[in-house]
Amino acid sequence: MASIAAPTLLTPEAYLELERKATTKNEYVNGATLAMADASFAHNFITLDTATHLNNQLMDGECQVITGDLRVKVIRTEAYFYPDIIVVCEEPRAEDNVFDTLLNPTLIVEVLSLSTEVYDRDEKFTHYRQIDSLQEYILISQDKVQVMRYRRQEPKWLPTQFQVLDDIVSLVSIKCELPLQHVYRRVTFDGSD
Repeated sequence: MASIAAPTLLTPEAYLELERKATTKNEYVNGATLAMADASFAHNFITLDTATHLNNQLMDGECQVITGDLRVKVIRTEAYFYPDIIVVCEEPRAEDNVFDTLLNPTLIVEVLSLSTEVYDRDEKFTHYRQIDSLQEYILISQDKVQVMRYRRQEPKWLPTQFQVLDDIVSLVSIKCELPLQHVYRRVTFDGSD
């Protein structure tokens, strides 16, 4: 009788060692790695335009915008993620002297896709809420005009949804505004003229 081998679980240290040598990005949750999916044109346009708009507002201030390749570690759950956009407003704290894993984000943005939407809304957000420095979590849909902002209001996270291109998302934690017209300026939705 054949048996199925149990998946090998990694320690956080083993994950970091492998990840720093990897040619692809993998997130780490509960001892398992999760390969990052390839991004669509819409995902890339939304990420770049959002990061650019935030960076333009924050360029001369204390906050810094980071995209793509920097990991965030959730210390309490020993999970590692690659957010689409990170804003850090205090001195960035790294996990170690390699400086590729941030411990203190102020704001995180995830651009949703069909394959990651449930994961980003539920499991990932459950982990992110454990980061003491995190004040806002932004989810941006790429297949329709919809931005969800979660803002920390102890002991809860208050959600606000934006669904009209004329809407402007106020990002209190970083003292910025994010007009949906900027977020979606290069995105064409199915069924639109």
